[in-house]
Amino acid sequence: MRIIVLVSIFTLLSFSSKSQNTSLRKKADIAADKIEQKVIAWRRDIHEHPELGNQEFRTAGIIAKHLQLLGIEVKTGVAHTGVVGILKGGKPGPVVALRADMDALPVIERTPVAFASKVKVQYNGKEAGVMHACGHDTHVAILMGVAEVLAGMRSELKGTVKFIFQPAEEGAAQGEDAGAELMVKEGVMQNPAVDVIFGLHINSQTEVGKIKYKPGGILASVDDIKIIVKGRSAHGAYPWSAIDPIVASAQIINNLQAIISRNLNITENAGIVTIGAINGGNRGNIIPEKVEMLGTIRALKTEDRNMLIERVRQVVTKTAESAGASVEVIIPFESSFPVTFNDIALTEKMLPSLQQSAGKENVVLTVAETGAEDFSFYQEKVPGLFFFLGGMSKGGNPLTAPSHHTPDFFIDESGLKLGVQTLANLTIDYMEMEKVGGTKK
Repeated sequence: MRIIVLVSIFTLLSFSSKSQNTSLRKKADIAADKIEQKVIAWRRDIHEHPELGNQEFRTAGIIAKHLQLLGIEVKTGVAHTGVVGILKGGKPGPVVALRADMDALPVIERTPVAFASKVKVQYNGKEAGVMHACGHDTHVAILMGVAEVLAGMRSELKGTVKFIFQPAEEGAAQGEDAGAELMVKEGVMQNPAVDVIFGLHINSQTEVGKIKYKPGGILASVDDIKIIVKGRSAHGAYPWSAIDPIVASAQIINNLQAIISRNLNITENAGIVTIGAINGGNRGNIIPEKVEMLGTIRALKTEDRNMLIERVRQVVTKTAESAGASVEVIIPFESSFPVTFNDIALTEKMLPSLQQSAGKENVVLTVAETGAEDFSFYQEKVPGLFFFLGGMSKGGNPLTAPSHHTPDFFIDESGLKLGVQTLANLTIDYMEMEKVGGTKK
């Protein structure tokens, strides 16, 4: 009889907990609906006034003012221009971090919208446009909306929310530290210590109302390469007097292509070795002394990443030696991100939350992509879940919709409300799970 009573009490407590959680989710959804137009207005303002990495001063000011008006503790100037807000709930519980990136790209906008960017800057010595051509303006607006929703129910929250508005996800000027890596170095995951982190990325080729997710590696690691092949100059009519770095470079490029097809198990994961720039010589009848190449290595598993880096070094070095040339291989040259890896246990536990937010039929298991995201630096510290949010108009063709990082990149704003709802619900649901069992490692 005593056992039956205890089980009954546990059942009642569990039912009460679930009921309260459902009530909070409903409040979050209603609040998100009420502020949808405000979120869209923020997005349009930020879109019209884009800023490059580590230069997001105006954007950071808008964010900080908004968080302060909500009564959220605010820290500015993190990793140059980053903003961090801390919302303490009325009840004890875990620390949930939510992240949005703020920076734009050096792209001249071609979209016909009234709020299109007309900003021009000097970039790498040339005049360039500035455009939110990857959707970071939507990320900022969505997270500002989530902050407002959750601040409105702070007394009922079972834990603390840390809002991370991050600069320079796309990188910054050469030689500058930037982005998530610098935020982590400056302690963004501490004081209070973060237990879990969630993030999203708008996608211009996924229909509004849909969410795409994947356990494990969802985006690739990235390590950029600089290769300097050094030979001996000679007249082009007497090539036997030279050690030709151009011929050696051509052989290097060809040999690198075999790494993916012969060293990577492509049935398990994809990988990329690309040479995107080559520069050597200035006249057709002069063999130059050196050639410089730039490229990138991408992988979806840490083990593959390490293997590809090692094989690139070997292939470049040995190929150059076979031609009598010397070579310098710099990996990484400027950029180096780990794999964006969704904690498998966390993803499984939070899948019902995604499905309840968007509808089960609208949550799609996707394949990994060879693009990269510095959200991975947070995931190295704590379990994290990163997913894609639809931003393509209903009925659109993903094959013809303008892609990210292009002048015609376009987002249907009707998808933003789902972003607010999903991040808010992930926060509420995780806090409840942690209360009754937890997902910590």
